[in-house]
Amino acid sequence: MNGSIKLLRLYTDEGAYFGDQKVFEVVTTRARAAGVAGATVLQALVGFGHTPHLHRRHVLDDDQSVVIEILDEEAKLRAFVETLSDLEHLGPITLEAVEVLRWPLAKPTGDLSNG
Repeated sequence: MNGSIKLLRLYTDEGAYFGDQKVFEVVTTRARAAGVAGATVLQALVGFGHTPHLHRRHVLDDDQSVVIEILDEEAKLRAFVETLSDLEHLGPITLEAVEVLRWPLAKPTGDLSNG
């Protein structure tokens, strides 16, 4: 990785849909297609945002807040965010500097070795 690595965070709800697919799945699918370095989806135990509604897991309802974290170079992340303009159920999107202490090299696709 050359350049300045940044952390992009996107906030949404587990129950938010875009068509028949969950928003967090759409974002991660698009991130992979865009070739970003990596993405992780995290579920929050409890969260609230622009409304006073408290999001948490209920027995019959998936209402948790979800955070999607994506790492890559700043220019690539900014370009990726532009591809998300059609997603209505995204909350805040933040971009912050991070200090990368280790960046493992990618293994070739199809490599099934354990080392």
